[in-house]
Amino acid sequence: MKTILIFMMMIGFAMAREVVELPLPKANKVVIKLMFRNGSICDPAGKEGLTFATANMIARGGTGDLSFSEIQEKLYPMAASISAQVDKEVTIFTFQVPTDFLEEFYPIVRELVLHPAFAEADFRRLKTNQQNYVDQVIRASSDEVYSKKALEDLLFRGTNYQHMIQGTSAGVSAITLEDVKSHYRKFFTQKNLMIGLAGNYPADFLKQLQADLKALPDQQPEIPAPGTARTPNGIEVEIVSKENAFGSAIFTGAPLPITRADDDFAALMVANSYMGEHRKSYGQLYQKIREIRSMNYGDYTYIEWYDRGHRYQLPPSGVPRSSNYWAIWIRPVQIAKQLRQQYPELQDIPIGHAHFALRLALREIDNLIKQGISQEDFEAARTFLRSYIKLYAQGVAEQLGYLMDSRFYGRSNYLQELDQLLANVTRADVNRAIRKYWQTENMFVAIITDKSEAEPLAESLRKNLPSPMSYSNVVKAGLPADVLAEDEEIAVYPLNVASVKIIDSAKTFQ
Repeated sequence: MKTILIFMMMIGFAMAREVVELPLPKANKVVIKLMFRNGSICDPAGKEGLTFATANMIARGGTGDLSFSEIQEKLYPMAASISAQVDKEVTIFTFQVPTDFLEEFYPIVRELVLHPAFAEADFRRLKTNQQNYVDQVIRASSDEVYSKKALEDLLFRGTNYQHMIQGTSAGVSAITLEDVKSHYRKFFTQKNLMIGLAGNYPADFLKQLQADLKALPDQQPEIPAPGTARTPNGIEVEIVSKENAFGSAIFTGAPLPITRADDDFAALMVANSYMGEHRKSYGQLYQKIREIRSMNYGDYTYIEWYDRGHRYQLPPSGVPRSSNYWAIWIRPVQIAKQLRQQYPELQDIPIGHAHFALRLALREIDNLIKQGISQEDFEAARTFLRSYIKLYAQGVAEQLGYLMDSRFYGRSNYLQELDQLLANVTRADVNRAIRKYWQTENMFVAIITDKSEAEPLAESLRKNLPSPMSYSNVVKAGLPADVLAEDEEIAVYPLNVASVKIIDSAKTFQ
């Protein structure tokens, strides 16, 4: 089935101006989405970040008649919005406006898409922001996000999936305004465009939109084949060492050969939800690491990229990918320096909690693979998911976004189909999917940690040293005997560590 769906997906994008409509006559707004099949995989070598720069120049620049600031002044009284979202394989522009202002709003949309100004001043402003992100913000703002980007760099190293959508330091620096203009002409064409329209709009509006978009270049872009994740040889660890890191942020994962295009994905969703649904407290990892041991803020598993997971409770649309991996997110745990400062009884500990937390998480995955999910846990997770997925697309924009993502995967309406797949899935299906797609022998691990922690942690991982959990006396006194006994087993749980490298933070994403 997967081969057929991928073929359908390719045919869908080969057809010019495929349309996804969601008329909602009772809605009070109109949403236009333009999905171009030209994500960051289309960035030329040495110009990593060019697609991101081009999309921003369209959405956050001016037109031939209006500057960016003048457009913002016009949008404000309409309560309208314009945004661009770039991912690995797609770039999506989203235009939203109350129905009453559609006639006034649409000419701005048309001019931005068909006649962007590409003004030098806008280019300098946006490029400076992009350069600042890849040089500074990603390293300084959130170690949790940093760890996720570091894992993708490790997983897809040497492929066009490796670099951040914002690019690399050298890549962004090399981008010129002429590069942006050329990239726009090559990759923002009729031949790789899907049109999405939702809400309360006039009967003839779609025809007008389609007719206007015929002004885009009528050429077939040469879209590179998406890179695929490397297969790790044992557990390969990269520790990013930075000044004043707040704990150790861990993101670990391995290639996953299925996506939403595959029916098996629904079965694996049940296992994933049981083990660690994003930002949900009932997950097995959350209970073991946060609730029982108070080690960090949260711990979750994923079977596809979860965009902006540090901000959003629900998975957003607009990031469909054909190259996939599964992952475990262990939010920052304390380092030795912090523990020593807080607790006199922990003055002699060599490392913080990262090695123990990694062992605990992989041990839980191993136990699930060996034992399978119980009937009770299966029923609870499946029931939850069948309700939860109905919350994914609450607004008009997200409803349209999920429908467009469905076409990317060769499906008609993913959320409706998923509900039926979940209704039909059995416990045996879930346990078979767990054994088929999850393993802990060969994984990539990215850890962002403080410079004081990097070398002791690397040595502990390389030598598979015991990593006893370090509690304060007060916390330890309140823990039941079975938890302390389990801690002793976790502390020596063998991990198939094949290599450990330390990288200076300043050298990442160059």
